[in-house]
Amino acid sequence: MATLPSQEFIFPKNSDIGASELSIEEASKPCTYLCGNSLGLISKRSQRLISEEMDVWGKRAVEGHFDHPHGRNWKDITDHANPILASLVGANLDEVACMGTLTANLHLLMNSFYKPTQQRFKIVCEARAFPSDQYAFASQAQSHGFDPRFAVIEIAPRSGEFFLRETDILQVIETHGDQIAVVLLSGVQYYTGQWFPMQRITEAGHNVGAMVGWDLAHAIGNVPLNLHDWNVDFAVWCSYKYLNAGPGAIGGLFIHEKWHEAVLPRHAGWWGHDPTTRFDMPHDFSPIRGAQGFQQSNPSVFATAPLIGSLQIFRDVGGMGPLRARSLILTRALEQSLKASRFYVGLEQSSHRNDPGFTIITPSDPEARGAQLSLLILPVGGTLMPTIAAYLKERGVIGDERKPNVIRLAPTPLYNSEVDCQRAAELLDEAFGVIVNN
Repeated sequence: MATLPSQEFIFPKNSDIGASELSIEEASKPCTYLCGNSLGLISKRSQRLISEEMDVWGKRAVEGHFDHPHGRNWKDITDHANPILASLVGANLDEVACMGTLTANLHLLMNSFYKPTQQRFKIVCEARAFPSDQYAFASQAQSHGFDPRFAVIEIAPRSGEFFLRETDILQVIETHGDQIAVVLLSGVQYYTGQWFPMQRITEAGHNVGAMVGWDLAHAIGNVPLNLHDWNVDFAVWCSYKYLNAGPGAIGGLFIHEKWHEAVLPRHAGWWGHDPTTRFDMPHDFSPIRGAQGFQQSNPSVFATAPLIGSLQIFRDVGGMGPLRARSLILTRALEQSLKASRFYVGLEQSSHRNDPGFTIITPSDPEARGAQLSLLILPVGGTLMPTIAAYLKERGVIGDERKPNVIRLAPTPLYNSEVDCQRAAELLDEAFGVIVNN
């Protein structure tokens, strides 16, 4: 990546985010935003595209579907997103669909790929998966008459550990083999930031006869993906984190081409119908071949336009190759700065720590993590996390709080810098110093 495209994004000012402990001069400057793993910043292109679509709505109204002054006919608007999404997840164009929202898409695909029998009915996921996934898994099991307590297998870290060992994941899959219907984990775990070995887990699931799907909410736009070559059966994602498409933006899904003939939409809608005859309003459904046949309703233009703006930046910087290289540098810089703090404690000692401090519960191996580092505020079971988070915010650093005691920091390669990493680490150290001295 030749140049950092941070100028393409709009940063909140310190005064806008409640940074009350800064001088008037500092308050007018951009904040240090390390929360792209929760909600990415808006790009100037996205802001412009939203404004353009509002203008087209006002000037063209319904004609915007077929005669758009900027070449984005609303009936085809996702055509401007799908090719770039395909490149980001490592897929063929007909394997992806820009559509819906993450949990709705998850249910749609589980309705097609989760086909439990009395023998093979279990769903394997990680313990402490994002709650919406857990709710979806439980309700899917219940809808087929199975008790989630027995149908959903949650793989937990070993006692005293915070992230999963690959050997333990593979062992669970092997042990429950002929009872597993679907293996469905997060590509990157939202709480710890662990990037699972997706290719090897997919292979292990297939070896026991299970379907394998992935929730890519924290993976897409964060780490390199090759879903087609890894032979992944299906995947879903949202676009408001690393893809910077805005709160509640349109999501997406992937279906491997090997299923395009065998697995057809079970809950059809008109937007999944062959576009050449869609507006003829035929009686019988003729699905688009591939993932886009799973579309139901026409996509929200205002939820799609900001995604297109952000995806154009991904394309212009060269995709995930340069971004991953930049991300490795930034996350390593943040990690080194954090570990230089006098309040940093190694994972092995963290459970015995009674004084204020922190440890990092994200894997130290760069190949087992994305941009995010999750900080466990010590002592374990203490109540310092909100105080630390407030101290950072009052001085212009925005991270993400996860109750009861984790702060997530994610230097995003599209717009963060080494200076951001250094400032966050210095202020974290300063916050603990104030607590100890008081």
